[in-house]
Amino acid sequence: MDFGKVAVMMGGKSAEREVSLKSGAAVLAALRSSGVDAHSFDPQDRALEALHAEGFQRVFIALHGRGGEDGTLQGALDLLEIPYTGSGVLASALAMDKWRSKLVWQASGLPVPDYVVLDAAGDFAAVEARLGLPLFVKPANEGSSIGISKVKQAGGLSAAFELAARYDACVIAERYLAGGEFTVGIVNGRALPVIRIVPATEFYDYDAKYLRDDTEYRIPSGLGEQRETEMRDLALRAFAVLGGRGWGRVDFMLDAAGCIYCLEANTSPGMTDHSLVPMAARAAGISFPQLVLDLLAEARCG
Repeated sequence: MDFGKVAVMMGGKSAEREVSLKSGAAVLAALRSSGVDAHSFDPQDRALEALHAEGFQRVFIALHGRGGEDGTLQGALDLLEIPYTGSGVLASALAMDKWRSKLVWQASGLPVPDYVVLDAAGDFAAVEARLGLPLFVKPANEGSSIGISKVKQAGGLSAAFELAARYDACVIAERYLAGGEFTVGIVNGRALPVIRIVPATEFYDYDAKYLRDDTEYRIPSGLGEQRETEMRDLALRAFAVLGGRGWGRVDFMLDAAGCIYCLEANTSPGMTDHSLVPMAARAAGISFPQLVLDLLAEARCG
C-alpha cells in the first residue's frame, strides 16, 4: 500500500513518555526500513494542527498513557479526519480506566478479580480484611505499573493509597491472585500466542517491564492447548466488549485453582525490545516490520 506521509506519534506528556519514545523509535525505524515516508511527531513539542499543515496522511500512535491512549488524541484525530492506528475514542477511554473497564466486563459476564475503589476517608482495615493480603493498589488511569504497590502486611494499605493517589484521583485495591500472570496480544482480529510472564522481582513492575533482563517470557505459556485457546477466546471477547479495534493486549491472572480473570486491557501496547505484542507476533511468525505495516494498513477514523 501507498500510505502517504505517516506521522509516528511518540513522546507526549504522560508519565510513560520515556517508554513511548522507545516504542516510537522502533516503529519509525521499521516503517522506514519498509520504504514508508514516516516521520516522528512529538505532541509535547508540536501542535496537532501541524499534521495538516505538513501534509501527513496517517498517524501511527506509539503514545502510552494519558494524552495518547485515553481517547483524547483519538478524538482530535477524528476531528482532523486523519486515519490513525488502534482503537477509537470510546474503547481507548474505557481501556485506560481500570475501574470502568472492570464494570463493563462484569456487566458482560466476564470474570474480574475482586476489587474496591478507595478513598482517603475509607476504612482501609476493612478493605484489607475483605480482599485479603497480599493485595495490589493501583491508580485507575496509569500504565506501565506506575504508582502500583503490593501490600503484604496489615496496615500497609494507607501508604499504598497515598502513592497511587499521586497519579490519579481514582485508586483501586485488587485481590491478589496466585496462579500466575499471562497476556494475549490482539492484531486485526487475531489473538496471538499466550505469553506467561514470570518476573524475578516482587511483581511485574516498571523495572521488570523495561529495565531488567531477568524477567521470563514463556512461549508456549505452559497452559496447554485447550487452556490457551480458552484464554485467547476470552481476550477477543474482552477486547470486543470495550469496543477495541486494530490491535491491543489483554492481561490475565489465574487464581490458585487455575480460574482465569481479566485484569486490564491496553489499546496502545509497547513496541520496545522488551514489549509483549512484538514478542508474541514473532512466535506467530510475524516479523516486527510486517507487524507495523499490518497495523498501519488498518488505520482509520471514527
